[in-house]
Amino acid sequence: MSEHQQHGNHESEHKATSRREMSRRQFLSYTLGGASAFMAAGVVIPMLRFAVDPVLQAKGAGTLVKVIEEEKITSEPTEVRFTVHQVDGWYESDPTLVAWISRGADGNIFALSPVCKHLGCAVNWNTNPEFPNQYFCPCHGAHYTQDGEALAVAPAPLDEYEVQVQEGFVYLGPIKPNERV
Repeated sequence: MSEHQQHGNHESEHKATSRREMSRRQFLSYTLGGASAFMAAGVVIPMLRFAVDPVLQAKGAGTLVKVIEEEKITSEPTEVRFTVHQVDGWYESDPTLVAWISRGADGNIFALSPVCKHLGCAVNWNTNPEFPNQYFCPCHGAHYTQDGEALAVAPAPLDEYEVQVQEGFVYLGPIKPNERV
């Protein structure tokens, strides 16, 4: 065999490897895409943290607020206004709340929320002559017994506050479903 034939066979045994190179267009596309993703993450991650962080904060126990002396409470409901400190996410406020406090037939003190269960208007005690000794909602005519039981229009009884009596004072806590009716 001649040297030329050997050399020709040798070349046919080794195939040329083709290298695929990145074009300038692909390089720019990848670079701009990566940079854009990095900048978008820099904007989106703080926004997600801002939205999710309040949900992840530990909830404290409900705080009790001193509202009235125990001796001033009778079987006739008394309107009491009090201020609570609340934190909603990063917003802090001190709203004034209202409660109707009285003694039940069993002698225990209880406090009802004045928020009507029909559409959220405020109820008042004994203000409508057609419904004496009842809570009455002037918005749509709902009325309730002294214990907060719904008599007409409203689908549920008035909510009540958590109540504690300590050292001659009544303290109110968070609102809970009415357990009296």
